[in-house]
Amino acid sequence: MAGPLDGKVALITGAARGQGRAHAVRLAADGASVIAVDLCAQIASVPYPLATPDDLAATVKLVEDTGSRIVAARGDVRDRASLSAALRAGLDEFGRLDIVVANAGIAPMQSSDDGWRDVIDVNLTGVFHTVEAAIPTMVSQGSGGSIVLISSAAGLAGIGSADAGSIGYAAAKHGVVGLMRVYANLLARHSIRVNSIHPSGVDTPMINNEFTRQWLARLVAESDSPPDMGNALPVQVLQSDDIANAVAWLVSDQARYITGVTLPVDAGYLNK
Repeated sequence: MAGPLDGKVALITGAARGQGRAHAVRLAADGASVIAVDLCAQIASVPYPLATPDDLAATVKLVEDTGSRIVAARGDVRDRASLSAALRAGLDEFGRLDIVVANAGIAPMQSSDDGWRDVIDVNLTGVFHTVEAAIPTMVSQGSGGSIVLISSAAGLAGIGSADAGSIGYAAAKHGVVGLMRVYANLLARHSIRVNSIHPSGVDTPMINNEFTRQWLARLVAESDSPPDMGNALPVQVLQSDDIANAVAWLVSDQARYITGVTLPVDAGYLNK
């Protein structure tokens, strides 16, 4: 039985684990071939462990188990040449590009100035590099496409602490909305749609680790009026599959006229 994404090729950054892995597996299950990119190395300002080559290999196995094809490459979204080389490896294999999910991100919430620089470089500049690397192929094909930028509830509300890394996280995720809106206008004439997704807390290694839990506890303890970090719906955290389901819909023909949208997938957090 044909899937809704049969014949399509999807580039996914930050694909070794967490949300990126979920996006890769879901789009593969819908028929897409996958170009999976991840740094698979540590960044000094990030207090929790980042993904490893073994994590990326696990994503490859899960995608192959769906029956779809995958090319996995290590690449750094902060370095456009590195990212372009990883994309080229996929293009050499599959010959086209239809979908981009700019998912790579870090959350060095407790960090000082180094955290600010790194989170802006990865979460904002990295998204810019990802879109710019993809545009020439997608435009030259002349067959349209869909780009989804993974932002955060912190990209639509002033959530965070006084730490430079936390402020940088919110600033970067807000900046992703600006990128999305500009690219949605620039690429509309090519029938390339651009949208952003804004999750509240998702049960991934970026959130579910000792360091981030300690930061959240301190954020509440040190505030005279602590922010309510709970969702409106009675669920503490979302699962990666919940976000991947939204991505799968946005990149499908069911959403063919949806572009320039900030889509919260947040159990009502922002509305509350």
